[in-house]
Amino acid sequence: MHISKLTIVNYRNFSRTSLALQKGVNTILGENGSGKTNLFRAIRLLLDDNMVRSAHRLEEADFHRGETQWQGHWIIIGLEFADVGPGEAIQALFLHGAGVVPGAGAQPEAQIGRATYNLIFRPRKEIRLRLSQVPDRDLASLALIRDGITIGDYETLFTGRSTADFADPAIYNQIVGDFEQAILSKEVDDPRVGVRVPQILSLTEEVSITFIQALRDVVSEFHNNRTNPLLTLLKGKSGEIAPATMAPIVARVKELNASIEALNDVQDVRSDIRGTIKDAAGETYSPASLSIKSDLPDEADKLFQSLRLFVGESDEQYEGAIHELSLGGANLIYLTLKLLEFKYQKARESIANFLLIEEPEAHIHTHIQKTLFDRIAYSDTQIIYSTHSTHISEVSKISSVNILGRNGITCEAYQPATGLTSSEIGNVQRYLDAVRSNLLFAKSVVLVEGDAEEILLPILFKKVVGLSLDELGISLINIRSTGFKNVALLFHNQRIRKRCSIITDLDRAFVDTTPSAADNEAEARFKRKCAGAHEDGAARKVALDAFVAGNQWLAAYYATHTFEVDFILAGNAEDASMAVPLVYVDPATRIEAEEDLRSGDLPRAGRRMLRMASHEGKGWFAILMGQVVSHVTSIPRYVIDAIFFARPTLSNDLYVNIYSYRVNRARETNAITARMATEATDLLQRFRAGHVNLDALKAGMIAVLPGDQIHDILMEVA
Repeated sequence: MHISKLTIVNYRNFSRTSLALQKGVNTILGENGSGKTNLFRAIRLLLDDNMVRSAHRLEEADFHRGETQWQGHWIIIGLEFADVGPGEAIQALFLHGAGVVPGAGAQPEAQIGRATYNLIFRPRKEIRLRLSQVPDRDLASLALIRDGITIGDYETLFTGRSTADFADPAIYNQIVGDFEQAILSKEVDDPRVGVRVPQILSLTEEVSITFIQALRDVVSEFHNNRTNPLLTLLKGKSGEIAPATMAPIVARVKELNASIEALNDVQDVRSDIRGTIKDAAGETYSPASLSIKSDLPDEADKLFQSLRLFVGESDEQYEGAIHELSLGGANLIYLTLKLLEFKYQKARESIANFLLIEEPEAHIHTHIQKTLFDRIAYSDTQIIYSTHSTHISEVSKISSVNILGRNGITCEAYQPATGLTSSEIGNVQRYLDAVRSNLLFAKSVVLVEGDAEEILLPILFKKVVGLSLDELGISLINIRSTGFKNVALLFHNQRIRKRCSIITDLDRAFVDTTPSAADNEAEARFKRKCAGAHEDGAARKVALDAFVAGNQWLAAYYATHTFEVDFILAGNAEDASMAVPLVYVDPATRIEAEEDLRSGDLPRAGRRMLRMASHEGKGWFAILMGQVVSHVTSIPRYVIDAIFFARPTLSNDLYVNIYSYRVNRARETNAITARMATEATDLLQRFRAGHVNLDALKAGMIAVLPGDQIHDILMEVA
């Protein structure tokens, strides 16, 4: 039995979210604050016996933070199980509790293959009854009732056999109510909610679940008797040791305590203490008795608490305590003990086994991360990881990945393999190495085809705009080919609902490719290459345009020729000329190259740029160009369009940062006067304070930064 679906409604940072989970190993990816910890807590509220009390004590803060008013709404956490086994205990539990009722004609004792189990936190029946009697669209009456609801008016119940998709807003409104329109359900106990599971049939007692939390401070975990994983293991084993086995050990401890107490030095100190007290306070006020006793524990449980783990990390034959280990070593030991704890629990032969591991990568070497993920696979166990690690995501099966992302104040879940064929899934899996799997964590993505774009575009954008692509939440991913479809298909309304731009070259010929009898072999070969690339580029555009058509999450942008040639076309001949001394040593060649680049003749300048890139290698040439670009370098328009498709809006703070950067650069180069800089600063302060809107800011900045390229860059950005 395994969880096939998790649904979370109105819980913490989840509004309405569903995750598809697979048998075996699953990976949950997500940025900070995307809800990974809350997702694990939601599962544990249903399955972890240690969380039963918490499940019955939900609070106002547990409601989705995007709701303007929580009163009246329900928190719903639902699990759907698949492959429910034929065992008598399982069938008894789900037939009475969470089983999905067999279809018409089935025998009553039919075995159940799928089951649902829900935690529902809702207003008590008398409150639901009052809400159901509110006339449709009577917002005033509804508000009066809701304002009087307190958290004490809520109840927690566990149900099974539910048939409702609670994550569907329409169904939620039918069962709970549409509070915006004041249209409330007239059915107080909708049968789609399912059948209440009797307390006597607790699923938490039938499954084995181990939660390994994120490793923040391992040393403190070992020092705390409640969380010490070694102590948990020892306590588990101590319950299996017969009293007769422990009796001689306890006797020896008592004998040792008595021997320590009987030492002459101990007794001398005891006598000296008593004598000093009597001398100071007198006989009347002195203690009636005083002893020095050895406090070595003589109970099995307390004896185990005194045990400590010592580990040697190197070949020095030295074993140190946990606090002496490296952070990575201590974390690895902690993980190991928690996994052993899981093995002990699994041995109970529960109806299902679940292992939840939160961010196991902290301070652990990348090779260990990948090995750990690859090796932790237990039969009859569903494992769910959450991670920030691109190294773990690299070795995760894309079909078993859920991605959590933020959409404003709401967290959403995406399944990147939904609707893909096995061939498409295989292609994606091969592409997602540790570098490109970064796109799974990104807020938005720009895909490029080569090293030159990967290296130079982030540098150029930062030099011109004053912000890094990372500050905009954009991951720039080098596909290292023009096979964009293999990765871009992930960005779709059914899969990852995040924006993705594709930047590629049309490779349109910038020279006359007509063969000539006067051409030497090198020139003829160059023309043939240009002509072939021209045809391939045109075909690529047709295919990509068709591929992105109708997909709101995807867009393709094209360099007319190639990145290097279009860099010159953008008006950057001087920047390219500054790189000439970094490429050529010979003075004559330098002069010739600079003349070519400054000629204003596209075939001549373009060929020189390609020669320089070929001479150094495109990636290294991009590094050299990164040394000469500045805030006055022009970013090609197609690049700007691609970046701001991926990030179409900017916050007020980002606008202030961008314009402040451009003002400071302009003032440093005397492009504007001190008075103009002061005017710009004042305008930005008024904008930040809300006294000036964005249109007025843009208009005002045009006046104080005349001719600055930033105005064209931000022209269509909201």
